[in-house]
Amino acid sequence: MIILKTVDEIAVMAQASRVVAETLEVLKKAVQPGITTDELDRLAEQEIRARGARPAFKGYRNYPKTLCASVNEQVVHGIPSKRVLKEGDIIGLDLGAIVEGFYGDSAVTVMVGQGSERIAHLVRVTEEAMYLGIKQAVVGHRLSDISHAVQQHVELAGYSVVTEFVGHGIGRQLHEEPQVPNYGKPGQGPRLQAGMVLAIEPMVNAGKSAVKVLDDRWTAVTVDGSLSAHFEHTIAIQPSGPPRILSQL
Repeated sequence: MIILKTVDEIAVMAQASRVVAETLEVLKKAVQPGITTDELDRLAEQEIRARGARPAFKGYRNYPKTLCASVNEQVVHGIPSKRVLKEGDIIGLDLGAIVEGFYGDSAVTVMVGQGSERIAHLVRVTEEAMYLGIKQAVVGHRLSDISHAVQQHVELAGYSVVTEFVGHGIGRQLHEEPQVPNYGKPGQGPRLQAGMVLAIEPMVNAGKSAVKVLDDRWTAVTVDGSLSAHFEHTIAIQPSGPPRILSQL
């Protein structure tokens, strides 16, 4: 089912998404060698609540934290812990917030300290793929046009898209229909309509695409141990022209 949002609903989702965006900016500045992912989690919850919102992830399907902090080979859903970040690490910060019953969701990947050009390239390609997917989110296009744009850019760069996890619709629930894969042929799936709100989120591995979930039932890692990057924006499809990126400052 395609769930379309009213102007008023999108306005509230924009508020929730702004809370996420502002909090992620604070977290990005806090990422440095020596900080623990638990400290980042506490900071994330503090910043969200200070803005009058609620963490979207904490308690969601029994997830124990506010932030998903995925380090190095961790793809998504890394649970914050006493793990200390080291120079040269890479960390994905995935965050959600709730305002008046509506959700915002966004993710960024940052390097810890001075990363290598190899790592910087993976991060850059993943973010570029997200924006290329977003560019396809216009009235009249098909859902898979987003997916194809992401996959094409990632694979031309020599990387792999994760297929086990996908983007999604978002609104009064954190995850709504439709699913938004990061792979596929163009011109397939439902036509995009004004009022659709989607979370577009490429997850890109430096090596092969295969992932597995650890015994904590949350943390997904690359099977081959390669690095992974993740970016996400919540976007609203407009009646004409490009989509509105709700989670962008």
